Amino acid sequence: MASVVFMRGVNVGGHKAFRPSELARRLESLGVKSIGAAGTFVVGADLPEPDVRRQFAKQIPFETELMICSKRDLASLVALRPFEAKALPKSDGQYVTVVTRAPRALPKLPLDAPVGKDWQVRVIAIHRIFLVSLARRVGSKLLYPNEVVERQLGVAATTRNWSTILKLHEALC
Repeated sequence: MASVVFMRGVNVGGHKAFRPSELARRLESLGVKSIGAAGTFVVGADLPEPDVRRQFAKQIPFETELMICSKRDLASLVALRPFEAKALPKSDGQYVTVVTRAPRALPKLPLDAPVGKDWQVRVIAIHRIFLVSLARRVGSKLLYPNEVVERQLGVAATTRNWSTILKLHEALC
């Protein structure tokens, strides 16, 4: 079954720099397509996760964590339509954080950081390895969902905008 690979902590410039399109080209025999510039890929080949992980690791010249999910898992997240609830507060961004493994203990939702009316990140749902959140700017300091999830849950993670998740879903259909 097709899958999605999310790379953690990579850049198109600077430290751990790489070109996603070049990596996709080197892995084209697996039907790999790069989506965006943040290290997000669709793998069209029907390979088990360990094989996908091995093939990517062979082609990446530095250590990075890979979060891999199946087409089915991504489709089930999109089917939830997590940002369509009428009761959601206004936000500046809608995000999905992908964790390396499901958290051992699930937090009470919503999980706000900081706690209180001036929250900047609000985790509103958890679905398998996906944490769905809203983000808003309050004051001059910007808090990013990834740092909240990693700190609160103690798991490595990477975050993508909801629009990227929808592009991935579309590429898999």
